[in-house]
Amino acid sequence: MTSRIGAILIAASLLASAETTPSVALLVLSKTDTTLSIVDPVSLKVVARMPSGPDPHEVVASTDGKFAYISNYGGGRYNTITVVDLVAQKTLSAVDLGALRGPHGLMFAGGKVWFTAEAAKVIGSYDPESNKIDWVLGTGQNRTHMIYVSEDLNWMVTSNVSSATMSIIEKHIGRPGPGGQPPMADWDETVVPVGRGAEGFDISPNGKEIWAANAQDGTVSIMDVAGKKVVQTLAADVLGANRLKFTPDGKLVFISTLGGPDLTMIDAATRAVVKRVKIGRGAAGIQMQPDGSRAYVACSPDDYVVIIDLKSLEVTGHIQAGKQPDGLAWAVERR
Repeated sequence: MTSRIGAILIAASLLASAETTPSVALLVLSKTDTTLSIVDPVSLKVVARMPSGPDPHEVVASTDGKFAYISNYGGGRYNTITVVDLVAQKTLSAVDLGALRGPHGLMFAGGKVWFTAEAAKVIGSYDPESNKIDWVLGTGQNRTHMIYVSEDLNWMVTSNVSSATMSIIEKHIGRPGPGGQPPMADWDETVVPVGRGAEGFDISPNGKEIWAANAQDGTVSIMDVAGKKVVQTLAADVLGANRLKFTPDGKLVFISTLGGPDLTMIDAATRAVVKRVKIGRGAAGIQMQPDGSRAYVACSPDDYVVIIDLKSLEVTGHIQAGKQPDGLAWAVERR
């Protein structure tokens, strides 16, 4: 009886000490630990850590901030997206993608999870409501890696690493079907040649430009969205570039690299490198705090996430959220 009471008291103590998920939370994947950490951006402490599934690479949160979706990549071998309940802080059943192997890039839009599947050369969408893969489109490109989906779901962008291209995919409505059936939606893909190893990219806040970092060339390709073509190539000297991200005000572009110690910052208007900040031995994922005060960069070889003040452009701290951090995302609770 005494041991039973002791166990109950210990369980109650753990429950009392558990921290709830903050309304605005930073999500951090650890590739070595295979975990997803929930970080409070106020205290900068990990409040919970859950299993992420094998080889986690990217993470995205649902629009209401209640669920996280994690791509289990495996270099093209795996075929699952792990689901985490951020409120209950519990890992749920994974989504089986069947023949769509190598899930990597993720985005949540229109109530669905949009993903790339490298080994299958496709992009697709998963509907959490029906628990089904409800749409798939082939890109015809090698290593379709990262994805962006517009809020109105009418256009998408992917980076295709081994093909050295970007795909701009636009929706249009076709002819009415037989017997007066409503017209079907169709998709047009424009394949834009860019630099070698194009991987990390971002859309400018005004929606007019796509910036892609070319890892093997160390350059940045700037594309005009309306014209669907490259309008400028910057000699940014960022070999091994991994991710590229605009600051919320659109004034600066940050580029991380796994090939060196610097985080490169480019003035979006002048196209000039304004600063290189030493943050570690290499870096991957980048996320901007929604209020525009900080940037967070996953320094994978150093086992920490570095914090950058967006006013001073200096390192102000580090977060320990597991070994070999990579994918980052924000979860913002909306009721």
